Amino acid sequence: MKPLIELKNVQYGYPGRGGGSSRVALQDVDLQIGEGEWVAVVGANGSGKTTFARLCCGLLLPDAGQVWVAGMNRAETRHRAEIHSRVGMVFQSPEDQLVATTVAEDVAFGLENLQLTPREIGRRVEETLRAVGLWELRDRPPHLLSAGQVQRLALAGVLALRPQAVIFDEATAMLDPQGRHMVQKWMRRLHDRGVTVIAVTHFMDEAALAQRVIVLRGGQIVADGSPAQIFADSQALESWGLELPPAAALAERLRPWLTGLPQHLYTEEALLASLPSFSGHGFREQRSLAQVEASSAGGAAFVARGLQHEYLSGTPFASMALRNANVEVALGEVHGLAGATGSGKSTLLQHLNGLLKPQAGQVLVLGEALHEPGVDWVALRRRVGLVFQNPEVQFFEPYVGDEVAFGPRLAGVSDLRERVRWAMEVVGLDFETFKDRWLMSLSGGEKRRVALASALALQPQALLLDEPTAGLDPHMRRSVLRLLRSLGQEGKTLLLSSHRMEDLAWLCGRLTVFAGGQDVLRGAAGEVFEQVTALRTWGLEPPLAARVAKTLIERGWPLPVGLARPSALAQALHEVLQ
Repeated sequence: MKPLIELKNVQYGYPGRGGGSSRVALQDVDLQIGEGEWVAVVGANGSGKTTFARLCCGLLLPDAGQVWVAGMNRAETRHRAEIHSRVGMVFQSPEDQLVATTVAEDVAFGLENLQLTPREIGRRVEETLRAVGLWELRDRPPHLLSAGQVQRLALAGVLALRPQAVIFDEATAMLDPQGRHMVQKWMRRLHDRGVTVIAVTHFMDEAALAQRVIVLRGGQIVADGSPAQIFADSQALESWGLELPPAAALAERLRPWLTGLPQHLYTEEALLASLPSFSGHGFREQRSLAQVEASSAGGAAFVARGLQHEYLSGTPFASMALRNANVEVALGEVHGLAGATGSGKSTLLQHLNGLLKPQAGQVLVLGEALHEPGVDWVALRRRVGLVFQNPEVQFFEPYVGDEVAFGPRLAGVSDLRERVRWAMEVVGLDFETFKDRWLMSLSGGEKRRVALASALALQPQALLLDEPTAGLDPHMRRSVLRLLRSLGQEGKTLLLSSHRMEDLAWLCGRLTVFAGGQDVLRGAAGEVFEQVTALRTWGLEPPLAARVAKTLIERGWPLPVGLARPSALAQALHEVLQ
C-alpha cells in the first residue's frame, strides 16, 4: 500500500508558563499511513492525539523530524496549500474552523479558494449540507447553532472539498446517537471511495470499525495493530487508560450465563446477532423492576413550568429553543436530561443557573423564583454551579491554577490555595503538574476537567452539567462518573444532560427526555429506556444493556422489563438460570 502520510522521528512540544521549559506532546513518532486506510488513533487525554492529527494535516510543524504528505515535505512552504487541499480535518473544537457569517457561506469558503465555478460551488454546498442534515439551516449564522450542529457544519466544510484524506478529531464527541451514526456512515462511505480516514476517538466501538488502531501514551506510539490485536489484551488497555468496546465488555460480563457467546464481539450488531434463544423449561411471569420516584420530602431543587425561550426574537433568524418546557428535580436527586442535538437541553440548564431569564413561564431554583424581580443573581450562581458543554467558553484565565481559583477568589475564600488543590485533585488533575499549565495547550478532556474543578471549587449546593463526560478518555470518564455518583450519594443535587445513554442509566434514577424544545417523556430511567421506538423517533438510542435485554426478551427469556444497566442485566440472567 502506497503511503500517503509519513512521520519520521517526529517531536513536538508546547511552551511552559512564562516561556519556561516546554511540555513534550509527541516524541520519536515514526509511522506511515497508507492511501485508503481507515485508522483509529486512541489514547488517554493528553497523550498527543490532537497534536498528532494537526501534524498530519500540516497545521503544525514538528520541532524535530519530518512530516511528509503525498511525497511532499510539510517543512517546505511551497507545499502548504497543496497539503491542506489533500488532507481535511474536522477539529476537536469545530467552532475554531468556522469563518463565514452563514452556514452555506462557510461551506462555500474553501470551495471559493479552490476557484471553482459558482454553479459547482452551489451544487457541492447543497449536496453536503443535505448529507449532514443542515440544509434547512443554510442561512443561519454558525454561532447560533448548537454544539452538535457546529460539528456537522465543520464536517460539511471538509467533505465539500473532496480531500484525499479526512481526519476526524473527536468529531462525534458532542453528537447525539443519530449524529454519531451519521458521521460513522460518512467514515465508511469515504473509506469505500478510497479516501484515507483517520479517526481520533475515545469511543472504543468507533475504533473497532477501523482497519488499524494506533495507541498513543505520553506522546509515544505504544501499540499499532488491528482492532482484534489491540483489544485482545484487557490489562494493556487498562494501563493505557482505555477499555474494551462496549459490546465486548458487555459480552464478557454476560458470558457466565450466555456461555455460547463467541469471542471478539466488538460491535453492537455482532453482539445482538449472537444472543441465544431461551432454552429453559417452565414459565416465569414477566415483571417490571421497581420504579424510582422523585422524593419531594426535602422539596424541589429545580422547577420549570411552561418555560419558553426564543433566540433572536423578532428577527429573520428567530429560533424557538424551548416551547412550554417543564422539568422538576428534587433536592438531593441525580436527574438526567436526554435529547437529540438542538432539543433545548443546554438552554434549559442556562435558565436554571440564571444565565438566561424566562421570556415566559416560571423557574424556581432552590426556593427562589427566577421569573420574579429582586433575584440576587451573583449569590444564586455561587449556589448553583454550571459546567458548559464547551468548557472553553467559561474560562477567564490563561493558566489552569488561576482559572480554578477565579471564582473562589471573587467569593473571598480564605484557604484559596488548598481549595484549588482539592478541586483539581478531585477531578484527577495533579495540582503541582497542572497548576501552571497554559489552558490552550490542554486536550479537550483536560479542559473539561478544569471546567468541572472550577465549578466544584465554589462548593455549590447543586450542579448543572452539560455533557460532563464528552471528550474524556475511558479511564477519566469512569473517574468522573464515580465522582458524580459520590456527590449524589452525599446529597448534592445534580442535573446533567448527556448523549451517552449508558452514563444516564448508570448515574440517574429518573430522566426527562426533550425533543423540539419541550419535555416529551419523563420517568424512571428503566421505564424511559423501554420506549425504544419513541426514543429512536427523537434521535436517541437506549443503552446497549437495554437493547440486549429487549432482544433476549424477544427470544423468549423471562426477564423483567426496565433493565438498563449491565449489572442489573447480569443479575436478572443469574436469577433466571439459578
